Amino acid sequence: MSDTVTYNALGRRKEATARVTITPGKGGIVCNKLPLEKYFLRETDRIMVIQPLVITNTAAKYDVTANLKGGGLTGQAGALRHGISRALISAEPELKDSLRKQGFLTRDPRMKERKKYGQKGARKRFQWTKR
Repeated sequence: MSDTVTYNALGRRKEATARVTITPGKGGIVCNKLPLEKYFLRETDRIMVIQPLVITNTAAKYDVTANLKGGGLTGQAGALRHGISRALISAEPELKDSLRKQGFLTRDPRMKERKKYGQKGARKRFQWTKR
């Protein structure tokens, strides 16, 4: 057994789930065994992921390992941000106020609306013809 302290958290957004583990380290972020730059190709997704670390000035203090599944890449980035924020609180409880103020601890409740029967989608209907 290793003596390193790990902090685990779960982050969610839309259909995406992120199981996050942070350990004291140099600031590396690994998502599904790939570095952050290789996994999230869009710059906006990468910025979203590191926001909690930048705001709390802990970017070079912890290594982040994440297991992502479900949803799309942007949903996974949001889930990872949520998970990192929650893990940081378990590591340093005094960061809670600054993360709460930024809205990183609130789980985004918006989900895809289900398709209804007799319709083409959730809201869209089949075309109506008079004759």
